[in-house]
Amino acid sequence: MPFSTTSPLTGEPLAPVEATPVGSVAQLVSRAREAQAAWASKPLEARMEAIYRVKDRILDAGEEIARVLRTECGKPEGEAWTAEVIPNADLVEHWIEGIEEALAPEEVSLDPMTYPGKSGAIHAVPRGVIALITPWNFPVAIPLRTIVPALLAGNAIVFKPSEHSPRAGALVAKLFEGLLPPDVFVLVQGGGDVGAALVSSGPDLIVFTGSVPTGRKIAEAAARALTPVSLELGGKDAAIVLDDADVERAARGIVWGAFNNAGQNCASIERVYVHEKIAGALVDRMVALTRQLRVGEDVGPLTTQQQLEVVQRHVDGARELGAEVLCGGKATGRGLLFEPTIVKVTGDEGRIPLMTDETFGPVLPVVIVKSEDEAIRRANDSRYGLTASVWTKKTSRGEQLAERLRAGVVTVNNHGFTAAIAAAPWSGVGESGFGVTNSKHALREFTRPRFVLVDKSSAKSELWWMPYTPSLVATVKAMSILRSASRSIGEKLRALIMLLSNAPKRLMGR
Repeated sequence: MPFSTTSPLTGEPLAPVEATPVGSVAQLVSRAREAQAAWASKPLEARMEAIYRVKDRILDAGEEIARVLRTECGKPEGEAWTAEVIPNADLVEHWIEGIEEALAPEEVSLDPMTYPGKSGAIHAVPRGVIALITPWNFPVAIPLRTIVPALLAGNAIVFKPSEHSPRAGALVAKLFEGLLPPDVFVLVQGGGDVGAALVSSGPDLIVFTGSVPTGRKIAEAAARALTPVSLELGGKDAAIVLDDADVERAARGIVWGAFNNAGQNCASIERVYVHEKIAGALVDRMVALTRQLRVGEDVGPLTTQQQLEVVQRHVDGARELGAEVLCGGKATGRGLLFEPTIVKVTGDEGRIPLMTDETFGPVLPVVIVKSEDEAIRRANDSRYGLTASVWTKKTSRGEQLAERLRAGVVTVNNHGFTAAIAAAPWSGVGESGFGVTNSKHALREFTRPRFVLVDKSSAKSELWWMPYTPSLVATVKAMSILRSASRSIGEKLRALIMLLSNAPKRLMGR
């Protein structure tokens, strides 16, 4: 059955997209499982050759990617290129350059006395079929962060993009057309019912990026099936501006960090704690910069009507509780555009949803603090813990404060852009979830360890094999004495004699 969405810029309906029948999802997963075994058995070099071609496809499709994102999500062209084209080409190159080392077997050191003739290694084994469910805010970049390394590691992918960005999802799938064996990469389209069917279809790993309530439902369903999950959920990211910060850089960086992608970014700055010494200058400059932003060009629309309503409700609720709207504060009336907004918050911020709940829109609340300790305490007082930033001229001071922040990513004098760095892990704590994307640490999500031990011993028996004779007890007692730091030299000499006289008997099976 086809479904449609509307343009967030104009409100006009977009061409319908065919939904995947719910009843066919389990069969598609089964076909992916059959295809995955053959894909994983291919030499890594063959998988690398196939995936490396995606880099040029991304670059060559840059205009198309930007056009689809503009039409479907309202994303400004500059943001499409800088967030979802160039970084994705870099992503492919990073994984191609590093995948051999990342997947190389890891030797395990074994004591030759205890384990004579034995060697062991840990191999990274693909999970199998990965169910990938992604959101509409970065509908090209977010899925590729899983797809590229997971395919290189030998997995198959069943990918469901958001029902609000199905055309971008189809464009992602198109990047891999003709490069992979049939059914190694399967695209399914539709809403929550298709997503639920995918979760319950028996995948070997579920990777989900999205809201906390949906993440909880997926985790609960996965727990019943003992299916591992990787969850990257929301954020309520804080920026801390210290008394020695460069006001101009901090103002420009925070305005970008709050309003890029219309604030529809789990790493958007949604709270600013600024030292009272420079608060006046910083806030004035941020307001001036925000008023210069072109709505629709620099700051795109909200992608969904529901999100627009959340943003308006947060702003109105903060105003009713005494917050001061310094600029913006309302929808423009054109499509789903909302004015970039700065709100000065005083009093008990715990009562204000704008300060506690994820807004996911172009709204920047500012709180004035008296000290860095107060700023750290308030920043950490959140259910979320994805990213944070510290702004100061003394970078060593910023690094020290970073150690105290409850967040998976901390930047000093910048914010939120590290998701575009393929070598840098992206993760969070609390209600931000517990998955990891990017970096070698992500491979721990997409693979499982398999330990392989090779025994070249020519002995007739092992020390610990049956029968459990007196020579076994004498041997292990001697070994324990030799290993103990509290035993005397005399005791260890006697133990050594005992070991030499009994160990050979055990290795002969006596």
